[in-house]
Amino acid sequence: MTGEFIQPSDVAELTGLSLAALAQLRYRGKGPRFFKPTPHKVLYKRAEVIAWLEASAQTSTEAFA
Repeated sequence: MTGEFIQPSDVAELTGLSLAALAQLRYRGKGPRFFKPTPHKVLYKRAEVIAWLEASAQTSTEAFA
């Protein structure tokens, strides 16, 4: 299912990021798009997390290659 919602723990497993790092990305507006259906619930769409990861592909480690 392309619209499958996943929890931050699933995103952490997919990306290798910690839950704290994901929280910081949400706070700074830098990570994958997320949903907050309630004040204490955070969800992501699996396809959007994967797209966010794929958009970060690099061909060099040079800062401005």
